[in-house]
Amino acid sequence: MNATHPAPDTASVVIVGAGPRGTGFLERLAANLPELYGDRPLEVHLVDPYPPGGGRIWRAGQSPLLWMNSMAEDVTMFTDETVELAGPVRPGPTLAEWAGLDGQTFPGRRTQGAYLRWVYERAVRALGPAVTVREHRTRVLRVGGPREGRQRVWLEGRAEPLTADLVVLALGHLDAEPDDEQRELTAFAARHGLVHLPPAFTADCDLSALAPGEPVIVRGFGLAFIDLMVLLTEGRGGHHDDSGAYHPSGREPVLYVGSRRGVPYHSKIGYGWQGERPPLPRFFGPEAVGKLLGSAAPPDFRRDVWPLIAKELGFAHYHRLFTAHPGRTAMAWSDFEEKYAAAGPGGPESAALVAAAVPDPADRLDLEALDHPLDGVRYPSGDALQEGLRAYIGQDLARRHDPEHSADLAVFLGLLSAYGQLPGLGDPGPWWHGFFSYLASGPPGPRLRQLLALSEAGVVRFLGADLVVECDEDAGEFRAGGASVPGEWTRARALVEARLPEPSLERTRSPLLRALHRDGAAATGTGLLHVDPGDGRVLDRAGRPHPRRFALGPHTTARAAGAFTRPRTGGPAFRQNDASARAALTLLRDLARHPVGA
Repeated sequence: MNATHPAPDTASVVIVGAGPRGTGFLERLAANLPELYGDRPLEVHLVDPYPPGGGRIWRAGQSPLLWMNSMAEDVTMFTDETVELAGPVRPGPTLAEWAGLDGQTFPGRRTQGAYLRWVYERAVRALGPAVTVREHRTRVLRVGGPREGRQRVWLEGRAEPLTADLVVLALGHLDAEPDDEQRELTAFAARHGLVHLPPAFTADCDLSALAPGEPVIVRGFGLAFIDLMVLLTEGRGGHHDDSGAYHPSGREPVLYVGSRRGVPYHSKIGYGWQGERPPLPRFFGPEAVGKLLGSAAPPDFRRDVWPLIAKELGFAHYHRLFTAHPGRTAMAWSDFEEKYAAAGPGGPESAALVAAAVPDPADRLDLEALDHPLDGVRYPSGDALQEGLRAYIGQDLARRHDPEHSADLAVFLGLLSAYGQLPGLGDPGPWWHGFFSYLASGPPGPRLRQLLALSEAGVVRFLGADLVVECDEDAGEFRAGGASVPGEWTRARALVEARLPEPSLERTRSPLLRALHRDGAAATGTGLLHVDPGDGRVLDRAGRPHPRRFALGPHTTARAAGAFTRPRTGGPAFRQNDASARAALTLLRDLARHPVGA
């Protein structure tokens, strides 16, 4: 791990980020190596401050109380026949199979980190004896070099750069500098001696300033909140007994939580798939994407793309309802499918068809209502809101664990299918990613049962929807209120933003991405790195792909739903990894045949 330069006749690759995305790329590099590169010598440098495999998010050095939000049987890092890829399928065990776990359990993140480490080591072995892998536990500061020549990669703490034929950025989730609102909140907190924790990865936050018994306003009701909830309750000595009741330690603060929707992410579905799967994609597949890309103007997500996704989700939902629960329908599936296909997406004709074919409104898919569950709902008091939200969460838990509502699982599959089509269309914007996470990437059911117990114990209080946080200069406190209980405000001397920072090239704390942006790499208006959707090459502001720089992951316009996925669901990230690995190996092979000077 001490050499910084490969031998003159040895090709070299630098992979920046050795977490699950970098590991997935390495696995695809090994799978495609025999066909595209043979047994020529190759050096691979992996640069990451954290251990390869798990990287930062899945590292061993975090609380054992933190779980995955996926069941063990639903996690794989390996391709299967459902992944559309040019390279070879290399199957491997799921997390459950590898760890010998009950597939229905939710493992700790440390267990996932160990699995990812094993996948990484297996990929390294699969590269063969002609490939040397060197690990560098540091950060990359910048990448330079000519478009047609070797790249120079400067590492923190090293005077001399690595030289490489190509560079792959697999950086994962990144920290960001605060935006204007967060800077104002931090300054307000500093003036009045308050606590303000801006958006961050919860496991990395110092929570010691949140005092026992004190109110804490929490903005955000997704997975970051669930981590916060666990670390400030069980993490401070409280426990849940066998009946599920919570017994405080006395060291917990009181968490007042709200968000735009005002409810937690939907529980993970607690049963597996049985029977016929909906034939996806149906309305939002490669043909539809091709038409959108061929239109005169760039497609607008909400106007052009979302109606097709909504129709796809409806198709998945009703296919399952008609095939698995025909007693709750009033029309033959063949008739419904024909009329549904002919109806315009989201229009009155489609609504009339659904009303005629599905008698019970509870069996109809209403995406707008799902996205705004508390719209128009008002409570006379904060206590009434607590009762209302507990009832809502309890109903959600019951539904998500009842196979009689298996159309919900079909919608989940529809969401995965839709996500797999999106990379070619560029960045759909934050609304889509939030909606996807809310429906498809929520917490395990047991965590929501714990949330209910904490609510009953008074450790968590709900603030409802359309949460507003204000700075009261006169009182020297934060105050929060929302639409669910008009006129009621909660005051606190601590505010926690329970969410990850949005990816942004302009505000990222990654010196590498900032330097790339300054040097001409293109970014979207929302701050994502523009990449070629076909192979992940970084695009400049003229739209030209850089021949020697690739990027994969959530900081790019081709971000997928996750670096790992459920088996047999197409694995968009695996497809992207394969395409990028094949493009990289093809470049290296061509350079070996026709060397170009650095």
